Amino acid sequence: MEHTMTFGEVLEAADGLSLEEQETLMDILHRRVIECQRAALVKDIQEAQQEFEEGHCRLVTPAELTKEILS
Repeated sequence: MEHTMTFGEVLEAADGLSLEEQETLMDILHRRVIECQRAALVKDIQEAQQEFEEGHCRLVTPAELTKEILS
């Protein structure tokens, strides 16, 4: 059975790394977070395009959008 580390365990493990290793870990994690955010954005855009193509959305002017947001 695979052991899943808790957040605290991960922090403790990171403390055991050299400064250079910690910096490398930060860079890797930062890139992974950006990639996850990018993937989520792509998914949202694809869903929005699909909804538009299926006729679930309509074009509105900026004034109409502002009015709807503020109401």
